[in-house]
Amino acid sequence: MSSALADQTAALPPGITNGLRLRRVLTAMQVGSRPMMLAYWGAMLVVFMAAGLIVQFLTDGIGNSIWDYGTQSPKYFSMAVGISLVPAYINAMVAQGVTRRMFSVAASIFLTVAALLTSVLWVVGYQIERVVYDWQGWSQAMENQHLFTSTSQVGLIFAEFVLLVVSHEATGWLLGVTFYRLGFWRGLAMIPLSLVPAAATEFLLVAQWLGGPLSALGYQRPPLALAVPVVAIVTALGLYAGHRILQPMPLKPAKG
Repeated sequence: MSSALADQTAALPPGITNGLRLRRVLTAMQVGSRPMMLAYWGAMLVVFMAAGLIVQFLTDGIGNSIWDYGTQSPKYFSMAVGISLVPAYINAMVAQGVTRRMFSVAASIFLTVAALLTSVLWVVGYQIERVVYDWQGWSQAMENQHLFTSTSQVGLIFAEFVLLVVSHEATGWLLGVTFYRLGFWRGLAMIPLSLVPAAATEFLLVAQWLGGPLSALGYQRPPLALAVPVVAIVTALGLYAGHRILQPMPLKPAKG
């Protein structure tokens, strides 16, 4: 990862425009993270799509969406991606003349695009499964609670996953920044703040694994017209908080 980073950011002369520098930072993040993300997406397609369809054919349909069982995974994988950005990239980036401000802007763009792509993958997975299930006459009942009630509601599927994934990325970003910037003990103390984007989104959307327990307790989802803008604002504030914490951060010496 470090060599790829150096290759992408080495030629940054003093007069380079901020736009070109930002594009090169984004390219470096994309090149460095691509193997991990492709491996994850490939594993999900194999485990929850291909293997799920094989199970369905062998059992003549179990009455549930196999793809839906994997809905927790993209949130927590994306949180791990957010955590990794600062320790993986910051030293090499700043050493090549990238400011901390630009790094945090690039990280926000990168995480947003990654959330969009992951959400597209989940929409496509549901649609492939729906076509096969309809062809075989199988039920596509969903184990988890969602914003959508049918996998034909593409817009709601996409909105749910974008909001959940990017908010968990923002939490991961805050965890990575605070632990790297403040050290273990102070980072530990900051965990409640770091969890705000993900926790707020879970409680506002009441979807996926937490939806059932919350509904059982009588908690009701607020109207989406209120919940969606609040989720977007809280997530943006989480990304910005990481940006502010990052600004005065001194570089840590490379190990070895």
